Amino acid sequence: MDAGLISGKTIAIDGTKSRAHNSKKNNYSPKKIERHLQYIEEKTLEYLTQLDTLDKEESTELIGDLQDKIERLQMNQIKYEMLSELLTESGEPQISTTDPDSRSLLIQGQVVEVCYNTQTAVDDKHKLVVATHTINRNDRNALSAIALEAKENLKANKFTLLADKGYNNAREIEACQQNDLKTIVAQQELVNSNPKGTTKEYLVDKFKYNKKNDTYTCPEGQTLTTFGTWHIKKRDDKISYQYKKYRTPECKNCPAKQLCTGRQKGGREIERSQYAESVERNNKNYSRNQDLYRKRQEINEHIFGTIKRKWGITTQTSSVLKK
Repeated sequence: MDAGLISGKTIAIDGTKSRAHNSKKNNYSPKKIERHLQYIEEKTLEYLTQLDTLDKEESTELIGDLQDKIERLQMNQIKYEMLSELLTESGEPQISTTDPDSRSLLIQGQVVEVCYNTQTAVDDKHKLVVATHTINRNDRNALSAIALEAKENLKANKFTLLADKGYNNAREIEACQQNDLKTIVAQQELVNSNPKGTTKEYLVDKFKYNKKNDTYTCPEGQTLTTFGTWHIKKRDDKISYQYKKYRTPECKNCPAKQLCTGRQKGGREIERSQYAESVERNNKNYSRNQDLYRKRQEINEHIFGTIKRKWGITTQTSSVLKK
């Protein structure tokens, strides 16, 4: 910064996955452990049934072989029960036995690897790294931690933050904005939860929110109101966020009802989360700053390309292609 190599005005954030030494085989979730225990139970019952039959036939050699198999199953059962106890005590969704801090993460599409996720914040002026740390979860819950680390390192009061849609998490966006960071995080694609009953003209983004009255206006001009009750949305038995519901009795006689909702009794219902205002602010920033957002890739992915080139990745690839 003293040399003028960092502007501290625009920071792009991205992550890259690094495969751990831990194999998929040695990474366990509660469901995977349960499957193993169920298999052990079924095989043990099968072998015991065979033992009864062989015992009557007095096949000593085969009996000894089955007893060895049952013993191995019992040892494996103890192993999986211990892993289950460790998972319960840790409160973690996974456990890795070779590389304990690594986790099974989605890499791309349906590809999953046991790995780490290195988060990096890069300044736009000369593509220099201003913050980095390694986590064992996906990008969705990672934005605020790396952004605030960058803010602390730069001793900055504020800056503009660029991130792709993998970081689009309402809670994380609000945490950044509360710390005076201007977020430009790509929007997630709007998912139609009722493709058979809702046309694109009546998707949730077509309902206009009135902050003063705390109401929504639907495409047909009707006003949806709320009782002001905060409901809780849970994920994996944990509180994810709070939201309010908005409805109107006019849905009952609306000529567009079949195009708007599949809820024939209650009519259309809009949910507004506690983070909605921060998300709306971010979405406005994103739509108004497309030229700036498009620079995100050249700012951040530039460093990963440099690292890989320095490690000879491009040279190795060229050699393979030539062969």
